[in-house]
Order: sequence, then C-alpha cells, then structure tokens
Amino acid sequence: MNHWIIAPVVLPAILAPVIAFVMRHDITLARAASFAGTITLAAICIGLTVTAAGGETVSYALGNWPAPFGIVLVLDRLSAVMLLLTALLALIVLLHAAATGWDARGRHFHALFQFQLMGICGAFLTGDAFNLFVFFEVLLIASYGLMIHGGGRVRLQAGLQYVVMNLAGSTLFLFALGTLYAATGTLNIADLAEKVRALPVEDAALVRSAAMMLMIVFAIKAALFPVQFWLPGTYANAPAPVAALFAIMTKVGAYAIVRVHSVVFGPDVPVLAGLPGTWLMPAALVTLAVGAIGVLGARRLMPLLSFSVVGSMGTMMIAVAAFTPQATSAALYYLVHSTFSAAALFLLADLVVSRRDTGDLLRPQSPTVQNGLFAALFFAGAIGMVGMPPLSGFLGKLLILDAMRDTPEMAIAFVAILLGSLLMLVGFARAGSILFWKSTAIGPAPTDATADEVAAESPEPARFLEVAPTAAALALLAGLAVFAGPVSGYLGAASWQLFDSSGYVAAVLGQDEEG
Repeated sequence: MNHWIIAPVVLPAILAPVIAFVMRHDITLARAASFAGTITLAAICIGLTVTAAGGETVSYALGNWPAPFGIVLVLDRLSAVMLLLTALLALIVLLHAAATGWDARGRHFHALFQFQLMGICGAFLTGDAFNLFVFFEVLLIASYGLMIHGGGRVRLQAGLQYVVMNLAGSTLFLFALGTLYAATGTLNIADLAEKVRALPVEDAALVRSAAMMLMIVFAIKAALFPVQFWLPGTYANAPAPVAALFAIMTKVGAYAIVRVHSVVFGPDVPVLAGLPGTWLMPAALVTLAVGAIGVLGARRLMPLLSFSVVGSMGTMMIAVAAFTPQATSAALYYLVHSTFSAAALFLLADLVVSRRDTGDLLRPQSPTVQNGLFAALFFAGAIGMVGMPPLSGFLGKLLILDAMRDTPEMAIAFVAILLGSLLMLVGFARAGSILFWKSTAIGPAPTDATADEVAAESPEPARFLEVAPTAAALALLAGLAVFAGPVSGYLGAASWQLFDSSGYVAAVLGQDEEG
C-alpha cells in the first residue's frame, strides 16, 4: 500500500496536540511548527496529485482490514485536487495570520488550524460514509474554535448560530446513515455503489429517503437554499483569515454531493431516476439569486463578500446539478477559482477594515493609507469573483455555460448566471467606489497636534508580508487563466473518472490484501 495517502490526515493530527500542549505559550515556536507542518502537507499533496494523474484509483486499508469491513481511504484525481487546493489555501491563510498577528490573539489558533486541516483532508480522502460524518464533526469542532478566536459578543453569537445549524445537520446525517445501513447493510461508498444499483425499485423507498436526507445535509455544508442563512453572519463576523480558510468549507459540502451522488446515487441508478438533480437545480438557482441580491444590498464589506460566496456556490451547483461529466468538470474548475477569489477578498478586507473606522458601504470615508494599492487589489479580486476577463472566473463561467447547452435547464441556467453576474458586478462596483474612489478628503491636522498624535491617528502602511498572501491568491487566479487548458484537462479526467465508478469500486473492493 502507498502509505503517503494517510499522511495528509496523520500529519496535522499529530502536530495539533503537540502545538496545543507544548507550544501554546510560545507563539514563535507554534508558528514555526505550524508552517513546517503546512509546507510539508503541501509537498505531500503535490506528490499525491502527481500520483493520481496517471488515472489509477488507489485504496488504503487502515490496519490492513479489507473493505467494506475496515476503514479505507481512497485517492483519485478528484480527491488529489481537493487536497492540493486545501494545502495551498492553508499556506496563504497561515502567512496572513502570522504577518498580521491574528494568530497571537488566542493561544490555540495553530492547534485548531491543524485540526481543521485534518478534518478537511480526511473528508476528501475517506471512502466510507460514516467516516465522512466523523470528519465533518472534526471540522465542526475546530471551525467553531477558530470562529470565536479573539472573542467578542457578536462573534460568539454568530458562532453559536453556526454550531446549532451544523449540529442539526449532523443529527440528520446520522438519521440518513442509519436509514442507508438498514436498507443496504453497508456504509462503504464503493459497496453502496454496487448494492444500491442492485436494489429492486419496489424496495428502494428507504434508499430514496436516505439520498434526499444526505442531499439536505450536504446542502447545509455547502450553504445552499433554503439552508444558506448561516453563512453570511458566520463569515462576516469571523476573523478574516478564518473566513478565508472557510472558503474551502463550503466546498467540502459540494465535494460530498459530487462524490456520493455521482458514485452511489448517480443519474444511472434506476431506483432514484435522477431525483437528486431534480431538487438540486432549483436550490442552486435560488442560492445564486440570494447571493447576487445580497451583494447588491450589502451595507458592510464583510457581509458583501459573504454573500458573494453564497452566489458563487449557486453558480457552481448549477453545473453540479446537471450530473454530467462535462458539467462536473466545469464545476470543479469554478470550485478551484472561487476558493482562491473568496480567500483573496477576505484577506484584503482585513487589510482595509483594520486601517479605517469601519467597513461601512453606506457613506464615503476618509481614504486609507495605500489607497491605490488596496483599490487595485480589490478591483482584481472583484473581477475574479464576478467572473470578468481576464481572470479565471470568466473562463469558469464560460465552461459552465458551455456544459449546460445540451441540458433541459439551459435557458434558465444562462439567464440566472448572466443576471447574477450583472447584479454582483454592480454591487462590487458600488462597494469599490465608496471604499476607494468616493472617499472624503482628510482634513489638515490641528495646528496644536504633536508629531506623536498625528502618527497615532495615521494607520501604518501594510508590510510586504501582509499584502503577499492576497497577492498570491490573485496570482493563482491569473495562473488558472493562463494554464486553463492543462488544469481543465486534469479536472475533466477527474470528472470522467468519477462517473466511471467501476474503477473506484474495483480499487476499493477488489484490492489485494498486501501490506
């Protein structure tokens, strides 16, 4: 077996308690350990992505117990891409948190950060539905700790809403797993793929119920209508680097939908007859509308960015709801793009808001220090999120529109995506003009003010290391556009591999029992 497959889970799982118990009083040591672990994780994920590029699905049986009786991790192109995306995002966020001092506002930031990476990587690698639930719970615990990092009444309230909503989803997840196990006798994804297809239609009521309950659970994680309301308040009140890391959190829900409802409950399963896609498409369309209108009507910068994440999830899930290889490939390209664009905007918002009185978008304010630099970065992030050329968002939406041409929902998908893009463009243009171009002039300093008082009233310019993470995320968007051919080719191969579940099933259930 290739033991590197388990490394993305084991590495942060070992590092997190070491940081928590040994280094919590030494921020320098904690930073060094966290950076070392995250850089190592990124290197491992690059190696796993290269390994998966050959097209072989690799299964790792923990304890050498064969599936479906033991716990298995599965590496294919899709899981490898998601791991690499997580590692790159983690490096960007970690650099911003250390450069701005966010990680020093609580003792356990780096330990929680590593636990979060453990949960995310485990969710992407697991080949068992119950262990997907376990890793979701790891995510919930770590993300709640990160959400309230730094304290504050508003942040605690938003964190409570976040936890309550996700606990409700976890309860429904358990009901769905119990129902699925009662109907099939297994929770291994590969085993489920075979047994669900073998069920007679007249005996599939429990499976249909379980499929829809799982869809609702994953929709909560992905912030899809009508359970998207937790996201704006949570992301808007979270610490900026945490909100940037949370850009991958909704993608965990999207990944679960893509994985489970393609391999197990795919459109070719007779007992479901395309049921998941029938419900997912309307939810995705309304989610896009909610996000676009929220961007247009936002009164503060952080809620505007939070609603843009909702809108981007709606755009992506329109493609996912088609449940075709081409549409899923386009959705995966847009998934990678939207993760980095959301992270870039949240990190930039931290730099801007921390240097002015508020992120208010109702009235012009005094221009901040480095106004031109921040305006340029905001402009780049905005066109990336909205989907304007030349960044990768434009190509991602083109790929989605092209993939939807041969589907019955072509007309409504085109109207929703184009109109949603227009509303978000107007919302970002309004926000940018108020923040950077309609700023009120700064009056002269009082004549009796001392030099120290003037310096105290003037915010410090952002240092290179503070701006570098935002610039790096935007550079990755440009890289996605420049290398769109190879990237979309890899993701297209990942999509076809996903829908050809025979290779996945053979790798998990037909593996040799060798160490």
